[in-house]
Amino acid sequence: MNHSLYPLFGIATVASMFSACQQSDKASKPYNIVYIMTDDHTAQMMSCYDTRNIETPNLDRIARDGVRFTNSFVANSLSGPSRACMLTGKHSCANKFYDNTTCVFDSAQQTFPKLLQKAGYQTAVVGKWHLESLPSGFDYWEVVPGQGDYYNPNFITQNNDTIQKEGYITNIITDDAIDWMENKRDKGKPFCLLIHHKAIHRNWMTDTCNLHLYEDKEFPLPNNFYDDYENRLAAASQEMSIVKDMDLIYDLKMLKEGKDSRLKTLYESFLGRMNPAQRKAWDDFYNPIIEDFYRKNPQGKELAEWKFQRYMRDYAKVVKSLDDNVGRVLDYLEANGLLDNTLVVYTSDQGFYMGEHGWFDKRFMYEESMRTPLVMHLPSDFKTRGDIPQLVQNIDYAPTFLELAGAPIPNDIQGVSLLPLLKGEKPADWRKALYYHFYEYPAEHMVKRHYGIRTERYKLIHFYNDIDVWELYDIQNDPTEMNNLYGQSEYDSIVTELKANMLELQEQYNDPVRFSTEKEDQRIFQVGNPIIYQAYCV
Repeated sequence: MNHSLYPLFGIATVASMFSACQQSDKASKPYNIVYIMTDDHTAQMMSCYDTRNIETPNLDRIARDGVRFTNSFVANSLSGPSRACMLTGKHSCANKFYDNTTCVFDSAQQTFPKLLQKAGYQTAVVGKWHLESLPSGFDYWEVVPGQGDYYNPNFITQNNDTIQKEGYITNIITDDAIDWMENKRDKGKPFCLLIHHKAIHRNWMTDTCNLHLYEDKEFPLPNNFYDDYENRLAAASQEMSIVKDMDLIYDLKMLKEGKDSRLKTLYESFLGRMNPAQRKAWDDFYNPIIEDFYRKNPQGKELAEWKFQRYMRDYAKVVKSLDDNVGRVLDYLEANGLLDNTLVVYTSDQGFYMGEHGWFDKRFMYEESMRTPLVMHLPSDFKTRGDIPQLVQNIDYAPTFLELAGAPIPNDIQGVSLLPLLKGEKPADWRKALYYHFYEYPAEHMVKRHYGIRTERYKLIHFYNDIDVWELYDIQNDPTEMNNLYGQSEYDSIVTELKANMLELQEQYNDPVRFSTEKEDQRIFQVGNPIIYQAYCV
C-alpha cells in the first residue's frame, strides 16, 4: 500500500524514552488489556493510515496518543484462522484451524486468555467468535453465533442459552463490554477484555442513524480497478470481482420485486430481523435509490463504477458506527480512571479490498488483505509515541499480552512479544521476514491455496494445489503488485534467497508444505482430496 501510506506521523518516528519506574509501578498495579478487533476493516478506510476516503477520529485518537504499526500483517487472511492465530500465538499449521469451511477450533488447546487466567487476570470476550466451538479460557463470555446479524442479533451466553437483543450490533457489543467493566468484573483484579465486532463484514448494513452519510461523496477509483491480471493466473481465477461477483441485492440492497438474485432470500432474512421503525427507516432511504437504479439501468463501465460507489458508501457508514463505539470505550476508560493503566489495542482480523484489482473481500497474500491496521494506546508509564516500522504479525499479540502481564511465554508460541518495540527499543535481531499460508480452496471466492514470504522489500508467493504458479513482487517499486517478476533472470538470485528463507520459516513453524512439485505433493494437494483435511484438521 502506498498513498504516502503514513500521513499522520511520518515514517519510522519512534520515540525511545521508557520510564525507569515501570517495573515498580507494575508490581503494585498490573496493566489491564482491552483488545478491540473488527472484521474486514482495512487500513485504506482508517484515516490515520489513509486520508483519501473517510475520517475515523476515535481510531485516530488511539494512534495519536499512542503508537501506530506501519508494517502490521496477518498469517492467514481469513476470519476464523486469523482469530485462531491471535488467540494461540501460532500459525494455522500449529493451531490446526486452517479455514472456515472444514475445521473446528480445538478449544482445549493453549490460548493466551487461559494463560492470563493463571496469572491472576479476569478474562472476557463479547461479540464475534467465529471459531465453531464455544469460547474457553474466559471468566465471562457472550458471543454471536456464526457471523452474527447487524440488526436485533442473537447472542449465545455462558449458560448456552440463545437470546435476542434489540438494536444495532455494534452498539450492543459495546454496551455489553462497558457493562462488564462497570458491573460484572472484580474491580480488585486486572482484566483482559476482548471486544470483537461483526463490523465491517459483508454485507455492510449500517445503523439507521447513519444511512444518509457519504451519499454526496464520490470515492476515488483505484488506479488498478480495471486490472487485467496479466501474468497472474491465480488473480485471474478468483471470484471476488466487484463487477462480476458483487450481488446487486444481497450486497448492494437493490431489492425489487421481479428482480432475481441467488442471494435474495438471504438478504430478505436480514431485513426480516428489523423492527417496524428500523425497517421504515431502511425502506425510506433505499426505495428511492432502488427506483432510480432500475430506471437508469446502468450497463458496462457505468454499472461497474456505480457498484463501486455504493459499496464504498455502505462500508464507510458501517465504519462510522464502529468509530463512534470505539470512542465510547475510550471515554469510559478515561472517565473511570482506567485509561492510564490499560493497553488498548485496535486491529482487524485482516485487511480488505476496496476496489483494488477490481475486488472486494480478502484471502490473497497481496498487500491490501495481508496488511492489517494496528494501533495501541499505551499505559501512561510507556513513553513511546509515533510510528513503529518493524514487521509484526497477528501471532505476536499473545506473547505481547503475556509479557505485559508478567506471565511466562510458553516455548511453543511462535509469535514474538512486541513489548520491546512498545518500550521504544529497536532490536537488532528483529525478524526480517514474515510467513503466510492460505488454505481455503475450493471455497467461496475461489482464491487458490498459497503460501509465501514477505520481507521489507520483496514478496514471493507460491500458488499450489490445482496449479503450480510463482509470483514475485518488488513492493518498493511496485506497491500495487501489478508486475510479477518471477522468471525474469535478473531476479534469479533474489528468488533463490527468498526460497531459502521461506524454507527456514516453514521448518521453524513446522509447516508440512514444501515448494517442490514432486508427484507426492501433487497427490496430496489435488482439489477435493480429503488427505489434505485429514492432515490439517486434527
